[in-house]
Amino acid sequence: MQWTLVIPLKALARAKSRLSDTATDAVRPGLALAFAQDTVAAALACAAVDDVAVVTDDALAGRELAALGAWIVPDEPGGSLNAALAHGTAAVRSRSPECAVAALNADLPALRPLELARVLDAAAEFPRAFLSDAAAIGTTLLAASPGRELRPAFGTDSRARHRASGAAELLLTAVDSVRQDVDTGDDLRAALALGVGPRTATLAAKLLIPGQPGT
Repeated sequence: MQWTLVIPLKALARAKSRLSDTATDAVRPGLALAFAQDTVAAALACAAVDDVAVVTDDALAGRELAALGAWIVPDEPGGSLNAALAHGTAAVRSRSPECAVAALNADLPALRPLELARVLDAAAEFPRAFLSDAAAIGTTLLAASPGRELRPAFGTDSRARHRASGAAELLLTAVDSVRQDVDTGDDLRAALALGVGPRTATLAAKLLIPGQPGT
């Protein structure tokens, strides 16, 4: 099964506020963009992915991610993450009504195409399925097979909310790169340990991160 991924990305100026202990206000927008670029590049390199739609109103992010091959969907609702995902899914299915759709976080800088393919192949066995994040509290991927609604419930305790909604939890091992989103300094250190994409690596090398090689 081939998938279209829907990746929501908020305005870079407002992104990644919880990284304030690791990166300054001036640096965080660039980090957020680097995370998204490495995520989108890895997703587009995945054999199970047919297309990537990024829902954003950030002009810089839109230009940079379109240059990688993503389709940019304006965030017309301008509201919550779940509203953006619903809007993006509707836009995707207006072009391809029977496509399989998966929502993917934009902050997976260590994402590996082969691991993403394993997750999507497993998700294809269910009408709706999700993968929890590394903390086992949130969600990094929510998938809906053709003809099924995505019904996103991201936010606080989204793992429990997606499970309660009837989505099957994917209990996979060796897919750490698909689970490791980055919200905090500790998350960034964990992603760096896995091995991040080139854009994140370049920016992270300029930060003084305890536990990182050279610090």
